Amino acid sequence: MLFNSYIFIFLFLPICIIGYFLINKTGRYRLGHAFLLGMSLWFYGYFNPAYLLIIIASVCINFTFYTLMKRMQKQTMLEAVTENDELQNLASASIGHLKKCKPVMVLAVVVNLGIIGYFKYMDFFIENVNAIVKTDWPLMHIVLPLGISFFTFQQISFVVDTYRGEVPTYDFLTYACYVTFFPQLVAGPIVTHDEMIPQLMNPAKKHVDWNNMAMGFYMFAMGLAKKILIADVFGVAVNWGYENVPELKATNAILIAIAYYFQIYFDFSGYCDMAIGLGKMLNIELPVNFDSPYKSLSIVEFWKRWHKTLTRFFTRYVYIPLGGNRKGKVLTLVNIFIVFFLSGLWHGAAWTFVLWGVMNGIFVIINRIFKKQFDAMHPALGWIITQTFTCLAWVFFRAETISDAIMVIKQMLYVDFTNIDVNILYAFQTSPLKYLFDGTSVTHSLPFIYVGIYYFLALILVLGFRNSHERMMTFKPNVKNMLWTAVLMAASVLSFSGISTFLYFNF
Repeated sequence: MLFNSYIFIFLFLPICIIGYFLINKTGRYRLGHAFLLGMSLWFYGYFNPAYLLIIIASVCINFTFYTLMKRMQKQTMLEAVTENDELQNLASASIGHLKKCKPVMVLAVVVNLGIIGYFKYMDFFIENVNAIVKTDWPLMHIVLPLGISFFTFQQISFVVDTYRGEVPTYDFLTYACYVTFFPQLVAGPIVTHDEMIPQLMNPAKKHVDWNNMAMGFYMFAMGLAKKILIADVFGVAVNWGYENVPELKATNAILIAIAYYFQIYFDFSGYCDMAIGLGKMLNIELPVNFDSPYKSLSIVEFWKRWHKTLTRFFTRYVYIPLGGNRKGKVLTLVNIFIVFFLSGLWHGAAWTFVLWGVMNGIFVIINRIFKKQFDAMHPALGWIITQTFTCLAWVFFRAETISDAIMVIKQMLYVDFTNIDVNILYAFQTSPLKYLFDGTSVTHSLPFIYVGIYYFLALILVLGFRNSHERMMTFKPNVKNMLWTAVLMAASVLSFSGISTFLYFNF
């Protein structure tokens, strides 16, 4: 189910909020958890009920691994306290349970990665084997389940933390609610157990908090507007551009590249806002996942602001276990490269994603090697270099093939400027702008005015305003914010023109 759909806004969300708090009002909190779990599974399986088998199996398998490791840890501790020197044996027990649990943890990680590997990378693997060894194995055409990378990584973090002895005892229902919580289920953030499960178990969060409700609807409206009124408009031009790469020429290639630069920003920012807003409505605080990355003055800063929970996951569970920065400069740079290579591969089963990850990894390494020079650079120059690189890297991220991406880059560099293609002009002739300008002499003499307005406003919104997280810090449920929420919701709902999935649903 999509956040930006009539059924979600006018049916699912009211049922979920009203039902959850009515049940909790009776004091039957476990029934409230069961209701929330049922709603989350309805949300996930709405388009394809077969997805439910995958996520339910994944939850059951990982909870089994968790239970097995907890039993091993408990048994090791019981054996330790029966000895004479209790403190010494407790210390050795903590080492002992790590040794006993390690095979289970490794198996759990392998199983989880195997599930992702099968659904996400099997056809990619077959294609490359066929190309390399000249075989003709048929593709399996496996449909990628929504959000599988997100909820699988979330569960990998859970079983690894269990192995480390950092996870308390939870029951199955609470764990299942944690994994399937619908606001962050299919596109993040990747939430750790200590961030969310204590909130699910907190009786103080089981009743309506009107301040949270107001803030939640405000955040949801902001995110919906970013998605519908901005990202989807740029998306129309982007889709046309990447379907007609050979005919773009310099003008249109530049416009298309910048259009995707804005589209993915507002699309992902919008989803993150809506996820946090929905969590707020249910009194669940989700971590900030998007923090104005286009204000970054370096690529290192960019990756501290873009998809923060994915960066955190790779840092905790890949970079640090590889040695982090503890084994010398060379190995530190190697570890950084590995993380970005895996990040690119995580985003999709295509060499375009891998190359995008490698490009970012190389630029981060260059930034670290020449840190003094970058730090001494004027902030404006640092911003221009960082954002130009980011825009060009997004070309490889969005293109269907590497050759298409290279062709777009080449066309941008050729001094072959033409008029803006009519398809791009039409993409930005949205109803509000047409209402304001149609019939005036401005649009007849300057038909590109619509394009200019959208690009200019997008840049101003990116650089000149506080982001949603910053707005939340000073939010007050007053009449002004209520009216702004209502205007954004109305404008967005009236602009629904069809099914428009979020870009990160593909990953």
